[in-house]
Amino acid sequence: MFTIVKEYERAIKFRFGKFIKVMEPGIRLVIPVIHEARKIDLRTITQDVPQQKCITKDNVTITINAVVYYKVFDAKKAVLEVKDCFFAVAQLAQTTLRNSLGGFELDELLSNLKVISKEIKEIVDTETDPWGIKVERVEIKDIQIPEDMERIIARVAEAEREKRAIIVKSEGEVGASQKLADAAKILSSVPGAMHLRTLATINDLSGDKSNTVIFAIPVEVLESFKTASVIDTVKNIVKK
Repeated sequence: MFTIVKEYERAIKFRFGKFIKVMEPGIRLVIPVIHEARKIDLRTITQDVPQQKCITKDNVTITINAVVYYKVFDAKKAVLEVKDCFFAVAQLAQTTLRNSLGGFELDELLSNLKVISKEIKEIVDTETDPWGIKVERVEIKDIQIPEDMERIIARVAEAEREKRAIIVKSEGEVGASQKLADAAKILSSVPGAMHLRTLATINDLSGDKSNTVIFAIPVEVLESFKTASVIDTVKNIVKK
């Protein structure tokens, strides 16, 4: 004679097969034979979409698995508008997932999973509104691709990493060359700069006794010696 409707439930009450009302939580009267009550859970439901194969836009066969999170917001529609709302949501999510992924290439699919999941969620949510069901999320759990395609993707990724490494190394060499060129300009333009740099280098090497230092006379010193010898020669000529 009585049924208990829990807080997270709503019960659809029929009299001789005709809808009467939606019963709220509490103890409710249900007369056998005359009345019939069907309870609907209003909590969020996690529905696993069966694993299936689909073909991407670039003709790659992949196997996908997804999960749909949804809840009933209108118990009356969920009972009167569709025979089995939970089965219907699972089937709709499965077909929508397969049709949607077929419009993307493999690279685009792997790099934009969140965006694609959101698009699928919006499509399924729009279709389930007449059933009194709100789709909260659609998550793609796993994507399996053929082994030969995995090897190709791995080779492409490795080539991309090598390319980036070469670019970074080249940029570093260009930067170092520019700095050396700037240093050479400063040392050649400032008087005495080469002498100071030579002394600093000798000072750095002198800290380790195992080093053998070969002292190179700067070009400026040789030039000064050369100039001095020329002057002495001129003086000798004048004296003679």
